[in-house]
Parts: sequence; C-alpha cells; structure tokens
Amino acid sequence: MSKKILLIVLTLLTAIAAILLTARYPTGPDTISYDEPVSLLISIGMVVVLFLPPLLLAFFQHFIVRVISAIYQGFIAIAFIGLILASFFASAGISVTIAAITGTILSIASIFVTLFMGSSKNTYSF
Repeated sequence: MSKKILLIVLTLLTAIAAILLTARYPTGPDTISYDEPVSLLISIGMVVVLFLPPLLLAFFQHFIVRVISAIYQGFIAIAFIGLILASFFASAGISVTIAAITGTILSIASIFVTLFMGSSKNTYSF
C-alpha cells in the first residue's frame, strides 16, 4: 500500500512541477503565468482534487478497486503523454518536456504497482 501511495504522491508532485514550469514559459495571453497567481493556484488546486480519487483508492486492496484506480491513473498517463506532445509543439522549454516524461514514467509505474501489488493468493482456513 505504501508503494502505491508513494507513486501517486510523486506523480502529483510531478504534475504540480509541470504546472509551475509551464507558468514560467507562457505561450499566449490566455495561458497560466506567474503574473496571474489566482489562476495558477486554481490550476494547482484542480490537479490536487483530480489526484484525490486514486490516492483514496490506494488504501483498498480489493481487485475491482485496484482496476478502477488503474483505469483512472491511465487517464493521468494519457494527460502526461499529451503534455509531452504539447511541449514539443509549443517549445515551452526542455524542463517541461522532462517533467512530462517523468510524469508519464511514474504514472505507468503506478499503474503496474496498483494492478500487480498484493495479487498473491492468500489461503485462509475457515
């Protein structure tokens, strides 16, 4: 359980770092930047709220709950893959691309740990 929580928290911190790095290199007037701290804090708050379901589901060991959490984390991995592509096209800096690649790797590792951790057969005698 602690490995699942650790990977989810590391992925969350990587997502927050990607937001902060993206704010450093604004590409237009409608993107987040350090000039508008309210929109930056709202973006970080939304990411934290979106990471709450897999964080709460990490406490449960039932197979169906693990599958639901892995599917949800798959959407997070897809978002990081999209960020990789967007950072190439927007030329937002190599640091955003590195954060996106790190987030993708952490998300995929978190999916595998969520699905396959605790899958050993327990034998109980009732």
